[in-house]
Amino acid sequence: MDFTPICRPTLLIHPVKARNNIRMMTAKAERAGARFRPHFKTHQNRKVGEIFREEGTRSITVSSVIMAEEFAGWRWKDITIAFPVNLRELESITRLSRKVDLNLLVESEEVCRKLSKVLPEETGIWIKIDSGARRTGIPVENPREVYTLASLIKQLPNLNLKGLLTHAGHSYHGASAAEIRGIFTESLSKLTSLRKDLRERGVGEMEISWGDTPTCSLVEDLSGADELRPGNFVFYDLQQYTLGSCTQEQIAAAVACPVVAIHKDRNQAVVYGGAIHLSAQPLQLADGKTIFGQVLKQDETGWGGLIPDAHVVSISQEHGVVQMKAEDIKRLQAGDILLIAPVHSCLAANLLRGNHLFIF
Repeated sequence: MDFTPICRPTLLIHPVKARNNIRMMTAKAERAGARFRPHFKTHQNRKVGEIFREEGTRSITVSSVIMAEEFAGWRWKDITIAFPVNLRELESITRLSRKVDLNLLVESEEVCRKLSKVLPEETGIWIKIDSGARRTGIPVENPREVYTLASLIKQLPNLNLKGLLTHAGHSYHGASAAEIRGIFTESLSKLTSLRKDLRERGVGEMEISWGDTPTCSLVEDLSGADELRPGNFVFYDLQQYTLGSCTQEQIAAAVACPVVAIHKDRNQAVVYGGAIHLSAQPLQLADGKTIFGQVLKQDETGWGGLIPDAHVVSISQEHGVVQMKAEDIKRLQAGDILLIAPVHSCLAANLLRGNHLFIF
């Protein structure tokens, strides 16, 4: 590929790999009989969104009101904001609810009461359930609290209770593929039992919305969830590869970093690409080594798999230090471009928004 136009850290998106990832996850949702509502926070990109649309996606998830407004402006009409309602954004939420079929996330009575007073028309409401991540949401083990909130939502005007929504974020800490699959089975079983309990208490029928890339990638049969909301799968990254969620060849986003210095005495290259480009999120490998990215093999399509033992071993704001084998270092010159697979593609894509180069 010709990297002549690249002069600073640039996010490259491989549309063929991304489309294949989208088709794979779309097919899994169809086999499970679930609505596919992918999380767009990973790419935050209009063109990637159009690839989803071409592959049949009509309902999407976002992580903020600002993101929802942006995608609404790009003709997306069915949007869930998978972040607890921020009461300081009620004016924006109200305005947005007039433009799209909006779904909101709640976990407290106070928020529900205030929403009911300001929303101009019926809006979809999901109760956020903590299925084990311990970040936010009502613990799945607390059916009484969920019942109290669900009963209130059913009584309040302009709130349409859709169901129970969870993000199994603890799957990112799974020690093996088997453990990640077990998280799905156990957590979904608890959610199903909670839904049954609520139904028996008279709350009515509710759906289960499930989202996280590791389980959605590693579990073959996702039946039991009514809606699936993975996001990172569109690009994948080093973290997902380490978890076993994807192959090297499925990594669909890379950061192109110019080489600015070479230190052959220590087999290191310095690239223009640091924490403000790759993010400061580290990844610990099985051998205990901490890295911030790994170099990809360049080919005529853009890139293939990972180069062994070619890691970003330290970063500062603008700098990245890449440790490589001696034979790889010898082939480098200042001004070359290294393609770095990020630890977390969501963070890299957000940091480099507006600086994307598509490979077609």
